[in-house]
Amino acid sequence: MKNVLVFIADGSEEIEALSPIDYLRRAGLSVSVVSVGTASRTVTMAHKVSVNADITLESYLSSAADSLPDAVVVPGGMPGAANIAASRSAVALLEACCRAGKLVCAICAAPALVLSKTSALEGKSWTCYPGMEGNAAAFAAGHREGVPFVHDGNVITGRGPGAAEEFSMEIVKTLCGQEAFDTIRKGALLR
Repeated sequence: MKNVLVFIADGSEEIEALSPIDYLRRAGLSVSVVSVGTASRTVTMAHKVSVNADITLESYLSSAADSLPDAVVVPGGMPGAANIAASRSAVALLEACCRAGKLVCAICAAPALVLSKTSALEGKSWTCYPGMEGNAAAFAAGHREGVPFVHDGNVITGRGPGAAEEFSMEIVKTLCGQEAFDTIRKGALLR
């Protein structure tokens, strides 16, 4: 079974975190919700919804030894994306996943604020929340505007909360295939 981590931090956008968690679990994947930047598993999201993570990043890193997940998902939201970007451990794990060819996914502010601290955007097309792209000026040539998501190699980026469903389902299709994508799409009455 494939393992996916979904990072959350104080200020993360709810729909951008919970949509991937929901759809990836519907697809039968092992999804661990990981709190970043806090010793607590409880995180207060961007719109004051409290979410209990499965594990803190520090606990995950101490238990995972040298193994890497098959994918990592980073939601946006402010200051959630900035809080994840400030975590050296989170950035280092993302960099290790990127270098190992694992799937690295980020949406909204996270591509510009978090992935820009790694090699994930090098030579890749990507998108983010409008106006955030200036935070990733070194990767400006790859930025694409006005699209809900961009999938380039082992990186999937999404534009913002309204694209959370399409972004999440692209991750499902990538990790589980077209049949799982079609089954979830039909069962969830997706657009």
